[in-house]
Amino acid sequence: MTPAAKSDLMLVGVTLLAAVSWIMSREAVLLMPPLLFMSLRFLLAAALLAVIGHATLRGLDRHALRRSAGVGLVFAVAMSCWVMGIFTGTHVGEGAFLTSLGVVLVPVMGRLFFGERPPRSTWLALPVAASGLGLLSLQHGFNPEPGQVFYVTSAVIFALFFRLNMQAANARRHTRRDGTAKDIPGVPAIALTAVVLAMVGVVSGGLSLMFEAWQPALMQFSSAMAGWIVASAIVGTAMRFLLQTYAQSLSSHTHGVVIMVVEPVWVALLAAGWFGESMSGQQLAGCALIFLSLLINRASLVRDWAKALF
Repeated sequence: MTPAAKSDLMLVGVTLLAAVSWIMSREAVLLMPPLLFMSLRFLLAAALLAVIGHATLRGLDRHALRRSAGVGLVFAVAMSCWVMGIFTGTHVGEGAFLTSLGVVLVPVMGRLFFGERPPRSTWLALPVAASGLGLLSLQHGFNPEPGQVFYVTSAVIFALFFRLNMQAANARRHTRRDGTAKDIPGVPAIALTAVVLAMVGVVSGGLSLMFEAWQPALMQFSSAMAGWIVASAIVGTAMRFLLQTYAQSLSSHTHGVVIMVVEPVWVALLAAGWFGESMSGQQLAGCALIFLSLLINRASLVRDWAKALF
């Protein structure tokens, strides 16, 4: 199996872990302040990975640590917006499709900030994705819910994170202004993931300290709250993001992350079974268009799979 194929297979596993994480997070924020939950979840996950990969972490130089922290800061902002979407939103399945717009925007970010040339399928997918977003946000006129705004904002920032995370994980050659070149090694997956998750925990904890009331949550702390925090930290955070970072380190192509198109489908199915959620016709149409845009954006992979099957 080629490294690119391994990367795609691992990213499918990431989508399943991510879908489970949505359910865990929704249950948790019903019991405690959302940003406090994010901080505890990510700090616990970072500590777990730091213990496992302590030798690799100690070997990071200042440059690698700074790169990892920068990626973590971007991810922290995205995750803070995402958890506020979970907290204020009314429909988990819809939120998953809105957040998945970040996948479509990954090649766009590569074009805007890194000089890459997105495939034509990306430009074809964008208006389809915009149409799906319109159907979801224009159900009652132009009056998007706060949760929808948070989800879309997180999607845009996630797109930038995906690109920065892959750049940090992969070795590359940097050309200086004087024309000389320098090889920059990739940051090991476990060290990069540990630093990124720690940054999310610190930033979301700071935001929680400024904007949320901790005393009621601490007074009502229960075994159920502890269970959701621990499960989210291990399954939905440490395992998921370590696997995602390692998968991205196996492939240098930004469009590889688009394999994660199936995540909102898993989330919608789990939300229907776990929370009994259902969608209106307009919501279904909007989600269907967003999913179609993801398939268009990953058209080459869809064609390869079709050839392999038939």
